[in-house]
Amino acid sequence: MTHQPHPEPAIPRLLPSAGSGGKPSYLLTDRDDGYVGRYADGVEALQLGMCVGLLAHARAMIGDPAVDARQLRFLAEQLCAALMDAVRIAKGRGAG
Repeated sequence: MTHQPHPEPAIPRLLPSAGSGGKPSYLLTDRDDGYVGRYADGVEALQLGMCVGLLAHARAMIGDPAVDARQLRFLAEQLCAALMDAVRIAKGRGAG
């Protein structure tokens, strides 16, 4: 009887959105092309695209003397949310 080598254990993938109560959600699979993985890839691409757009908007607002403190606070909140998304994506891809 020959022994088959054990497959490499699947590495949990941090998904781009939190689960209930804000807790991290993970995908555990040995497939890179599954439905949930592809969906997560799409969500991550959308989030990163929104980050790029928000950065362009922020640069324009920061240079506009007509922008008031309320608008800048709202911008700061949106930038924080976008940065949190980007950090979650980086962690999910194994960076840190």
